[in-house]
Amino acid sequence: MATTKSPYDREFWLLAVFALLVIGAGIGLRHPWPADEPRFVLVVKQMWESGDWWFPRRGQELYSDKPPLYFWLLGACYALVRNWTVAFLLPSLLASLGTLWLTFDLGRRLWSRRAGLWAAAAVLCAFQFAYQAKHAQIDPTVAFFIMLGFYGLARHLLLGPHWRWFWLGCFAAGLGVITKGVGFLALLALLPYAWMRWRSWQGLAAPAPRGAGRWALGAVAVLAAVGLWLVPMLWLALSGGDPAHRAYVDDLLFRQTATRYADAWHHHEPAWYFLRVVAVSWLPLSLLLPWLARPWREAWRARDGRVWLPLATFALVLLFFSLSSGKRDMYILPALPMLALAAAPYLDGLLERRGVRRVLFALVLLLGAGLLALGVAALVGEPGFELKLETGRGMPLGQDGLWWTLAAMGSAIVAAALWLQPRRAVALVAGMTAVLWCGWGLALAPQLDGESSSRDLMHEVRELAGPGTGVGLVAWSEQTLLQAQGPTVEFGFKRTPVQQWNDGMAWALAAPDSRVLLVLEVDELKGCLRRAGARHVGVASRRAWSLVSPREVTADCRSLPETGAAVP
Repeated sequence: MATTKSPYDREFWLLAVFALLVIGAGIGLRHPWPADEPRFVLVVKQMWESGDWWFPRRGQELYSDKPPLYFWLLGACYALVRNWTVAFLLPSLLASLGTLWLTFDLGRRLWSRRAGLWAAAAVLCAFQFAYQAKHAQIDPTVAFFIMLGFYGLARHLLLGPHWRWFWLGCFAAGLGVITKGVGFLALLALLPYAWMRWRSWQGLAAPAPRGAGRWALGAVAVLAAVGLWLVPMLWLALSGGDPAHRAYVDDLLFRQTATRYADAWHHHEPAWYFLRVVAVSWLPLSLLLPWLARPWREAWRARDGRVWLPLATFALVLLFFSLSSGKRDMYILPALPMLALAAAPYLDGLLERRGVRRVLFALVLLLGAGLLALGVAALVGEPGFELKLETGRGMPLGQDGLWWTLAAMGSAIVAAALWLQPRRAVALVAGMTAVLWCGWGLALAPQLDGESSSRDLMHEVRELAGPGTGVGLVAWSEQTLLQAQGPTVEFGFKRTPVQQWNDGMAWALAAPDSRVLLVLEVDELKGCLRRAGARHVGVASRRAWSLVSPREVTADCRSLPETGAAVP
């Protein structure tokens, strides 16, 4: 007898195809952009070229900022497609799709298939999730491992007992650690679970904390996952006798983890910073928070662990990142699915409310009108934001393709809003999401790619230098080395511009007829560049670059004092 598919099966596959379209649109149409993408691709490209997969390098220096699992995954994607322009976005695509599936499946198991669909849709439509999913940063991958860890724990703590899922969740947390140190955050769910168990909450399926051996195996699973990388790396570093490898170990295991969290040296933000991120970057889900307050209070009174375990874990993740002075908006991304799961059983009812639909309609209409206004203003005049963008990025003045695209996207969103009206706000949000991110991937990003990736700059440098001329990079950025064409050398990334200049001049003067320097126009070197008649090549990522011949550099500029003082 043939089985009839549920309408929710059809809705799931529609959501899956929609997610693939939204996240995948534009893959292969742009190159890596700063801040992080060129660095990670450069690291993996050098792994491929050197065959050293244990000690990542950025140029000639060891790169100890992050553990290597993400780099291995990126390398595996390149092994499949053999194209860096396609491969560099695949880990984020696959991880984001995996996060959506885990959110859907856990919501389905906790409440209903429809609740799972709403939870996954809420995550997908959140601005930050789609934006990060379309970029090659580590955060979508670590968010997947954290979500897999939470999923495994929830299968045991809320839907179990199921020890194998518990151990798998712990193992996933360990994989998250060797992706980015904060991968253990899924384990924070054990804290509210223990309290809820003590207070005899409802909806907790796992046995009381007895049989310490089984619980201890969770710690073993975490350590086993971390040990897949840590043990071989430590053995290679400590037995090889290379002091650079030992310095790599110290920096990665201590300075880049505990020190970076407790005493961050950059990205300082106030304690409430992530509240603003949630309010703005998690739209449209964050618009529903005022309506969710009441059902969450009722779930608290009912001691419903199914609602409050993900909600409490979200709060703990938020608190963890807020306590550190160093903050970036993407840090909080792993908490988004947990908030969506806590909202899942109520979303169906909320979206039937007239006030909710009107708020969503207003958001879409304002966004569409804003994009349309930006595009039209730039097309009919020369507003300050247009001139700032074009001059700051070295774009030809009057290049209107970008503004036509924005105007077209805004027009499509406004037209959809006027047609669908508030009563079809859910379809309207889906349409906005599709227009926004497909427009970005297929039209906006390709137009900005030449400058943002430094591809145009490095092509111009090679044209000016000639095919056989060696180009030395001074005060370089990862995208300049990644996009370099022909013979290219660098003089260390973390060294000061003056130190790089001095070594670069010594290298160039050894063969002045066949070597030139590409120099970032920093204050410390501008005096020497001006006196040498350096040729301004262009602007990339809002940075100006000059090409200088060593023969034109005056004797007093060929070796500068390493104090960082500007040359007059």
